[in-house]
Amino acid sequence: MQLIDTHVHINFDVFQGNLDSLKQRWQEAGVVHLVHSCVKPNEFQGIQSLANRFPELSFAVGLHPLDVDEWQADTAGQIKNLAASDQRVVAIGETGLDFYKADNQSKQVLALQAQLRVAKELNKPVIIHCREAASKLKDVLTDFWATEGSVNGVMHCWGGNEIETRWFLDLGFYISYSGIVTFKNAKQVQAAAKIVPSDRLLVETDCPFLAPVPCRGKTNEPSYVLHVAQQVANLRQASIETIAKQTTANACRLFNLKLENKP
Repeated sequence: MQLIDTHVHINFDVFQGNLDSLKQRWQEAGVVHLVHSCVKPNEFQGIQSLANRFPELSFAVGLHPLDVDEWQADTAGQIKNLAASDQRVVAIGETGLDFYKADNQSKQVLALQAQLRVAKELNKPVIIHCREAASKLKDVLTDFWATEGSVNGVMHCWGGNEIETRWFLDLGFYISYSGIVTFKNAKQVQAAAKIVPSDRLLVETDCPFLAPVPCRGKTNEPSYVLHVAQQVANLRQASIETIAKQTTANACRLFNLKLENKP
């Protein structure tokens, strides 16, 4: 059984000094590939070094919506140049909208639109972060699709309800579930996880955040994606092997990944 963790942040300080044991655990859990997200372009070199160390790691480059106050006139060009500089870059992001405590919503929209253009120019998918902004995000994407064309991508760490989930499925997005889907009170997320078509479903950890049940209280890590996949399997009344095969194939398709040992 093979799994792909489609969203990690193993460059964070909490993992430093423990990366070899981290790899051993993800291998034992059946994780054969990881997609490393990026919250700021200045992370690029460090993530690139991790990919040099771990051949099973691909990565993205972008600017997180919570960091858009750092957006400059040349940031889009910087992201584009970095993305084009390494064939292991499989996506732009993470980008998106986060209105949880934001007073810079218009700036977030502009940064998102700019990163969508980079993704379209480079023919790469986008990794989308969305928190308390689903309606606005739908409008921004719908307008972009109509005026500039569609872009492939994934709604990462998805926490939306069934209606919101259908919005982004209709826009062509993949939907990725994190440890949130294992939480007892995440009823709307669990309901939505049942309706995602099998060919659009992904799993992730978003480590080091959001450790799934039964690992709550621990630092999240790539090996824990097994628990996410198991919960998704339970919700969809499928076997863990079926979910692993589907989500691995989907990740390979979206991110154009080539596994040495295909599932």
